Amino acid sequence: MGATQILFWFLSILALLSAVLVVLSKNPVHSVLWLIVVFFAISGHYIMLNAQFIGIVNLIVYAGAIMVLFLFVLMLLNLNKETEPQKTVSTKLAVVITAGLLLITLLGAFLTQQSGGGSLPASEIGLVKNLGRVLFTDFVVPFEIS
Repeated sequence: MGATQILFWFLSILALLSAVLVVLSKNPVHSVLWLIVVFFAISGHYIMLNAQFIGIVNLIVYAGAIMVLFLFVLMLLNLNKETEPQKTVSTKLAVVITAGLLLITLLGAFLTQQSGGGSLPASEIGLVKNLGRVLFTDFVVPFEIS
């Protein structure tokens, strides 16, 4: 078994164990901290898949910014069952309708997806150099607008 396989299995077990601990932790702050560990493990998988850009963005945006925001909000909130507002039937119905529309949209996108790959070899798909080249040649106007 090579070093790559050992690293893959370590990151996989770490991600799964941490995800279980996110759900089973009774303290919400501990859940958020375990979720940060999950994001680190997933970033390791991205980097092993030669998708450096996605791995680094996952670390910076999710493990860095969003998890700090979650921790900040959780520490400021007083999470009691007694103070939680009761949801009305119309609110629950709106949630079900919205979730159904999202499911229909995702199914439509999945069914109409073309299975053809790009012109890049499989080993160069996630490289930052190729992403930059495509962004600043083919998609420069949408990139500048966004």
